[in-house]
Amino acid sequence: MQDLDTQILTDLRDTDRDRYLACLLAPAASQPSLAPLYAFNAELARIRELVHEPIPGEIRMQWWRELLENDAATGEGHPLARALLECIRKHRLPVTVFQNMIDARIFDLYDDPMEDRAAFEGYAGETASALIQLSSLVLDPQNAAKSAEAAGHAGVAQTVAGVLLLLPQHCRRGQVYLPAELLRATGLDRETLLAGEDGQAIGRAIRAFTGFGRDHLAKARAGLDTISPDNFAAFVPLALAEPIFNRADAVGADLLRNPIRPAQWRRQWWMWWASRRKRF
Repeated sequence: MQDLDTQILTDLRDTDRDRYLACLLAPAASQPSLAPLYAFNAELARIRELVHEPIPGEIRMQWWRELLENDAATGEGHPLARALLECIRKHRLPVTVFQNMIDARIFDLYDDPMEDRAAFEGYAGETASALIQLSSLVLDPQNAAKSAEAAGHAGVAQTVAGVLLLLPQHCRRGQVYLPAELLRATGLDRETLLAGEDGQAIGRAIRAFTGFGRDHLAKARAGLDTISPDNFAAFVPLALAEPIFNRADAVGADLLRNPIRPAQWRRQWWMWWASRRKRF
């Protein structure tokens, strides 16, 4: 079991360095369960990068869906599947949440528009917010429900920050996560954004999007008192959101040409400090 735990942590370090660090900042006893949750999320998030067409991506997601639906499955021969199933059974995690996460991630495989803020909130709710809630059920299940609303807002803020970091990459492959209604409100459309034209309108759209993220971050912070000390580890990655919003606001349209990902040592410091202060 120790070898499996080490392998999952090593894979997580390679696929999601920030959540790898968040896992290390969590109580040691919870790390073997948190690591497969985070690694599963990373596995779904990177399928678009691993396939050239949507159908192979849907096939990979269907494999995970069928695995989770099979009560007799052991994941033998697939280290992440085995570790994830053990985590689900040990902590009695709701399989439907994982199924909804897979369904939401199908959006990543296509270039369909994100119609409005509500659609974005729904996507974030079934991915990042769900991951925070699942992590809370591992860390402190008795108090997890109390912070469900904070987790909802935290996941949206975290997803906004992630989209800002990946915006240049998304635009290169013709994918737009910024809500279409937000683009229209700032005098922009999908094609102009992808082409990188009209810097002023793109800058307005980016700042409106960060404002959307800041609103959810503020609501998550308003619920800090609902997060138990043991469950705070699930929220630690949110410490990266505000610095990313600040950088996006500062560079505006230049974000498309100059990625704003902070240095690794800065991200490590922000998360470590948040874990000590119990504030994000």
